[in-house]
Amino acid sequence: MLDASKPRKLRVLIVDDSAVVRQAMAEIIASDPELEVMGTAGDPFVAAQRIRAEKPDVITLDVEMPRMDGVTFLRKLMSQHPIPVVMCSSLVGDNTETLAAALAAGAVDVICKPQMGVKGFLEESRIEICDAVKAAAQARLSAMRPRLVEAKLTADAVLPPPNAGAMIKTTEMIIAVGASTGGTEALKLFLTQMPLDCAPIVIVQHMPELFTAAFARRLDGECAVTVKEARDGDRLLRGHALIAPGAKHTLLKRSGASYTVEVRDGPLVSRHRPSVDVLFRSVARYAGRNAIGIIMTGMGDDGAKGLKEMRDAGARTLGQDHDSCVVYGMPKEAMRMGAVEEEVSLERLAPAALRLAGAARLQ
Repeated sequence: MLDASKPRKLRVLIVDDSAVVRQAMAEIIASDPELEVMGTAGDPFVAAQRIRAEKPDVITLDVEMPRMDGVTFLRKLMSQHPIPVVMCSSLVGDNTETLAAALAAGAVDVICKPQMGVKGFLEESRIEICDAVKAAAQARLSAMRPRLVEAKLTADAVLPPPNAGAMIKTTEMIIAVGASTGGTEALKLFLTQMPLDCAPIVIVQHMPELFTAAFARRLDGECAVTVKEARDGDRLLRGHALIAPGAKHTLLKRSGASYTVEVRDGPLVSRHRPSVDVLFRSVARYAGRNAIGIIMTGMGDDGAKGLKEMRDAGARTLGQDHDSCVVYGMPKEAMRMGAVEEEVSLERLAPAALRLAGAARLQ
């Protein structure tokens, strides 16, 4: 007899042409007590048969497969049987551009195929894959499921807490943004609303290594501002937005009267690398009241503590509201901690940030 007191596990369909990857993905998903493998499929046609027989909660979908590529299958699926989909790729060659098309076609998130052979890499793959699957499911559920508490590192693992007395006053404002599930399209709207002379922007969007460069190029072609993947030592310039590279932490630094970024290795912080908490803590430490912090859609709590540190250091802070979030997790936790000064819809985030930046420059 089923125990009604226990929440139902999320059922996952794994679609990949590689038997080795299917097995690895199945083992990773089965290792999480909140997930179970509904089945596997070697191509979209087999997957379609499985879906007709039983609808999964989430699908993990390979990009390149025989008979039909993953993006084409995704478009057909979204038009006929909308199911949360997480795209899974090795991210080689032109796949980064293909994954950008997958997000535009309706994929909730993108992840790397699990790296086998090194225990540390495999464990990080497990965390990232399982979290992405859960976030995808939450993107369609009306109520947030309770999550198991697992040990995770804080920003202390990368950078000491901010010291207000160490900050140098400056009139240059910066905007720091953190986002996760649903953030790729949210950032597109946010950045397309930014004018050429806007304050410098630095962004952490949870996404895999190598994909961030393609994501930045895509945004650069659609926005008035210049958008690029951050490199170690890059200066923050007006009318420019830097996006943290996948698998690296990005921190704000001060160089004289200017701001630069430091891109470095490090452990997963708040279960992520890059971590919003790490970026926000560095902004609190080196910019203080000369910054605006924005936390957008995403599952979990990455960025909440860092945004609180920013607000405590005198920064202005904004959160994306519930109705416009794909997953109201990160902004919700930031609101709970008192980190968010004002919560607004996605469409109003950019105007609100510009208003706050303009008001600060007049002070």
